[in-house]
Amino acid sequence: MRLPWWTITSHSAPVRKASSVPAGMVSFVPTCSTTDAQALDQLQDFVSRARRLFVISGAGLSTESGIPDYRSEGVGLYARTDRRPMQHAEFVRSAKSRQRYWARNFVGWPQFSSHQPNAAHKVLQQWEERGKLHWLVTQNVDALHSKAGQKRLTELHGCSHRVMCLGCGAISGREELQRQFISLNPDWQAQAGAVAPDGDVFLEDEQVLNFRVPSCSNCGGILKPEVTFFGDTVLKGTVQFVHDRLAESDAVLVVGSSLQVYSGYRFLMAASDRKMPIAILNIGPTRADHLAKLKVTGRCGEVLSVICPL
Repeated sequence: MRLPWWTITSHSAPVRKASSVPAGMVSFVPTCSTTDAQALDQLQDFVSRARRLFVISGAGLSTESGIPDYRSEGVGLYARTDRRPMQHAEFVRSAKSRQRYWARNFVGWPQFSSHQPNAAHKVLQQWEERGKLHWLVTQNVDALHSKAGQKRLTELHGCSHRVMCLGCGAISGREELQRQFISLNPDWQAQAGAVAPDGDVFLEDEQVLNFRVPSCSNCGGILKPEVTFFGDTVLKGTVQFVHDRLAESDAVLVVGSSLQVYSGYRFLMAASDRKMPIAILNIGPTRADHLAKLKVTGRCGEVLSVICPL
């Protein structure tokens, strides 16, 4: 007999599965014990009972595609280096900061843009096709959900594959900007350091002194990735749109996010207020563990690959 989904708890009886992480990319996935069989059964039950599933994904989903995150113990950016991501205010006020940011992004872009969806992205897209997944909100800016074919999707923090002008608001493709960088800097070279989560690499300040950054071709304004930098806020219209999709849903599943950033955590609080059942799949603790009826620890691709939605 199935347990009511609001009383699900986790037990321990390990089951081993083949890793979903491509060879050479495991270093960005934090250490994790094998997910136990009963927890998998309970997550299966949770997903099966949901008719209009609302999913929130985070950086822990993309580590299995080879993209590092910020906070994972031992392997995240904060654990590996003393570097911190670009702040919105710094980018806007400082031409030198923009020069440094875009030089690093230019070097890292070919590798970052080549990353492909992993097993978890593909499963979530299949759930959408089958009518199980009502809406997916991702905190990631890597476009991997779009590459997997996800349509019912909100990129909460934007997407690094798009560029916006802070003057006129024009949107253009990041690949187009890459071609402009090459044209403006034909002889510029830099030795890349470690890769960062947002697609750039670490360069020393003296390496970027001669790097040229184009302005908006429409108005001459400042070009910025269409992403929400740290210290900035998500547009109110986007937040309201996501709340509306949440209100249409009947269960919430968090996949690969610690929910430390309020922009995503607010939807868990709203779901809890609506008394919606919440399940979390993540390696390590999250900010919303106390709100969840089910917490499963495991690699997203491995776990979701054995969960059938119907």
